[in-house]
Formats: sequence, C-alpha cells, structure tokens
Amino acid sequence: MELLVKGGLSPVEALRTATINPARYLKRENEIGTIESGKIADLILLNANPLQDISNTQNIEAVMFQGHLLNRSKLDKMLLQLKKDAENWSD
Repeated sequence: MELLVKGGLSPVEALRTATINPARYLKRENEIGTIESGKIADLILLNANPLQDISNTQNIEAVMFQGHLLNRSKLDKMLLQLKKDAENWSD
C-alpha cells in the first residue's frame, strides 16, 4: 500500500484498493471487504492511523482471524515458528 501512496493514491484510496475493491472484483462484497454485520470478520488491528501515514499498516497490534484473536505476542510466536520451519525445510 505504501507503493500505491507513493504512486499518487491517497491513503484511503490505497486502503480501498486492498479491501473493498478486490471484494467487488470477486463479486463478494456482500461477504468481505468492509466491516459490517453479517460479513466475515477477519480484521487487522493497528496501533496507529493508516490515514495519517500508510506505513502504519505495518504496525499491527492484533489480528482477528476466523473468530480467533491473535495478539502481538501470539503473532510473534507464530512468525518465529514459521522462520524455524522454513530454515528446517531448506536444510
């Protein structure tokens, strides 16, 4: 999204390009792409406002995925395990 903003889109346009626009393209905007009652509730919770600085999309506090809240600690553990798995796979 940072590259989209560097290319001339506003932060809100970049966010739409990553959320509602793909949902519309896939004809799934009734299921995904925005936060509304009845939609799939996979969310990324940020520590700072991406409308002020799009790089704030990298400052992730937690993820809600398939009804499970993954806080920063859990995400860090998952990333560490993935790195270990990748290292073992390449040996």
